[in-house]
Amino acid sequence: MKKIKLFIAALVCLMMVPIVSCADGRPIPVEQLPAEAKAFVQSNFPDLKIVYAEKDGSLYETRLSNGSEIEFDKKGAWTKVDCNFDAVPDAIVPSFISTNVKSTFPDAKINKIKISRRGYEVELSNDIDMSFSKDGQLLKMDD
Repeated sequence: MKKIKLFIAALVCLMMVPIVSCADGRPIPVEQLPAEAKAFVQSNFPDLKIVYAEKDGSLYETRLSNGSEIEFDKKGAWTKVDCNFDAVPDAIVPSFISTNVKSTFPDAKINKIKISRRGYEVELSNDIDMSFSKDGQLLKMDD
């Protein structure tokens, strides 16, 4: 009986290995990124190159030559842009966010933007985090 329990426990552990190993992304050649993702980088970061690409389930993560990181969904639409200490390109920031940030914090730049089902989250150069609904309402501001 003890051997059967041990065998079942070992079998369960072995079945979990593929699940755990699939949770981590795997590097892929840049050519395997969706066309929309590559076009996004070319149009919004024309002076930079993608130096690293990774597929994690149905998501793609990339790193640019200046250290910026961009995440894309399975179709190649951006979901997160993190430019570290540089400003996120104005072209990808919805106008209601730009207007709010410029009027509230005129000297701050948007360093990071993330889109989700609920709306947008931005991180500013002055360490302020802001959340907006998809229709432009400021939901939250943290410092």
